[in-house]
Amino acid sequence: MADLNHVVLIGRLTRDAELKYTTNGQAVCKFSIAVNRRRKNGDQWVDEANFFDVVLWGRQGESLNQYLVRGKLVGVDGELRQDRWEQDGQNRSKVEIVANNLQLLGGGPGSAPGGGSGSYGSGTYPDHKGEVFPERRPPIRDPQGGASHDGFTDDIPF
Repeated sequence: MADLNHVVLIGRLTRDAELKYTTNGQAVCKFSIAVNRRRKNGDQWVDEANFFDVVLWGRQGESLNQYLVRGKLVGVDGELRQDRWEQDGQNRSKVEIVANNLQLLGGGPGSAPGGGSGSYGSGTYPDHKGEVFPERRPPIRDPQGGASHDGFTDDIPF
């Protein structure tokens, strides 16, 4: 059986992306995203934020850097890479997500007025400083022009 290293995440940027260039002129765009996980704490459901560092190489990083601003919702498709080095005689390591593909999603700063595209997920998205980005979801309208509803047309009980 072959090894598998594939990561797909949707989250919000916790800070503006940084674009730098290697000595060979290769573009490297780095940013961090927060991804919420709901878990039960006693009788209450709470959102727990997980933070991931993402690296986007090459022309895609150069092109998208200007749109990768704090609070922006993105989809990341990539793989995990472990970076190892020695510092002050101590072995160090860090796991990053190297993005193969990045999708800009709706909501958050940098989006067009009136919202964005697609669905936005649920909950809120705290950044690494504890600030919260509220959920944004476009209203669902009744096709006959009536009031909004939950989007379901049948009465399935599950």
